[in-house]
Amino acid sequence: MARRKDIDGSMSVPTFYGKELRWKREAAGMSLEAFLEGSFYGKTYLSDIERGERRMPIDLARHADRVLNTDGFFERHCEDVRKARRAGHAAYFERVLEAEKHATAIEEWCPMLFPGLLQTPAYARAVVLAGLPLSANAEVEQKVSARMARADLFEADHRTPEYWVILHESLILDPLLAARDMAEQLDRVVELVERRRIVSQVLPRKCVAHPFMTGSAMIMTFPDAPPLFYTEALHSGDTIDDIALVQEYRRSYDRLRAVALSPEASLAMIKTSAEDYRNGKQPGRLE
Repeated sequence: MARRKDIDGSMSVPTFYGKELRWKREAAGMSLEAFLEGSFYGKTYLSDIERGERRMPIDLARHADRVLNTDGFFERHCEDVRKARRAGHAAYFERVLEAEKHATAIEEWCPMLFPGLLQTPAYARAVVLAGLPLSANAEVEQKVSARMARADLFEADHRTPEYWVILHESLILDPLLAARDMAEQLDRVVELVERRRIVSQVLPRKCVAHPFMTGSAMIMTFPDAPPLFYTEALHSGDTIDDIALVQEYRRSYDRLRAVALSPEASLAMIKTSAEDYRNGKQPGRLE
């Protein structure tokens, strides 16, 4: 029988917390399956928490305290784990960073910016400087590097989630960067589509009234946990895990997808626009 790998609780707050959870569970004589009875989560999810690779959601922390009789220990300390931030990202984004690595599907609607998972370094740098113009160069580069690292999700040695993005036409036609850099940003989207890593659609400007007129959207689904919805403002983000509410957002996203261009027409438009920028031309609007 293979020897189980131990957990080094000194590595980080999450690994310390996960090791304590495993110790308490095994001391109670409970298997992963027995521990999870009455919860919405799968044993892979719990195993990831015990290894420090996922954060404990508050409802599962309360479940742990109840079945292990730990007097509120896991609920009290799960916030400490969530605060264990990764360099280069805001605290409110931590849950998304973790969740997207385990998602089977990610769907995004981006009315204002190309999403972080698709940004080139030049685009990410421009976004960071626009929001934090007084940042030191080292801080800017740390944020850019952190954003680029997220894109490892699309590489061959990772289990790639099904990623579907809807982009507003204005992102393509109103350049945030110089023409050559805009061509590079659009080429990045084309490359991921043609490698069958993502599906992209464009919402035309002429579609004035549509679902999600009031903000961005990111919906993540998982094989072993309830779905999550994330939306972001200038200096804050909100992650929603209420199943009924996520379903409402899911319906709105599906309606938005229905009024966007087809993936094939969208790819053709993005390709043409990239070529226009390369040739020093302003891409034309959709009729």
